[in-house]
Amino acid sequence: MTMSQADTRAKQALRGLDNADPSVRLRTALAAGTTPDPGLVGELVERCAVEPDFSVREMLTWALTRHETSATLPLLVGEVRSGRAQARSQALHTLSKIGDRQAWPAITPALLSDADDEVARSAWRAAVVLVPGSEARGLAVLLAAQLGRGGHETQLSLSRALIALGEVMSPALAAATTDPDPGVRAHAIATERLWREPETGFGFAIEEAKRVVALGGAGRKES
Repeated sequence: MTMSQADTRAKQALRGLDNADPSVRLRTALAAGTTPDPGLVGELVERCAVEPDFSVREMLTWALTRHETSATLPLLVGEVRSGRAQARSQALHTLSKIGDRQAWPAITPALLSDADDEVARSAWRAAVVLVPGSEARGLAVLLAAQLGRGGHETQLSLSRALIALGEVMSPALAAATTDPDPGVRAHAIATERLWREPETGFGFAIEEAKRVVALGGAGRKES
């Protein structure tokens, strides 16, 4: 089969991704993952950047995880530098699902502090999956620098990312409990509470932390 024939077959296989019906797009993505074909990877990655339906995006990610990393990683790493926020976010999400640490250098400080909350959240999740053990402490410092950012979901995502790093993040988190910014202090205290007492809900932990900060209480809770 010639290159042009392969390209034509790939385009035909993914024609359903342009359908207005999300169920058709979902089935097309499912088929692409069920029968992996390296000729489909470019189109799948490109569709991730513009697909409006969450379920279809998740299926596109699944389809990409079914392909060889030699085909997917270069394109996904390229996408994290895209000017489109959804392209960056979905590429990061897919890299976290693939879990190949060759992609770690693509997780830059700029992505971890991306102005778009969804991109930053995806970068945090990918970072804790991909980080080599020797660089986990440095990652904890970069993540802790984002404490106090955003609303409930964004703060919860960051807390979960820090907790996923384990004990290595403790010094950065402890330092943040004395930060001059009360929002940072409250988020750090709530994260520490959630780390030590996982059964505590984040909503309760953050509200309690805000009260502690407002009353001028000590940041750290003795274990």
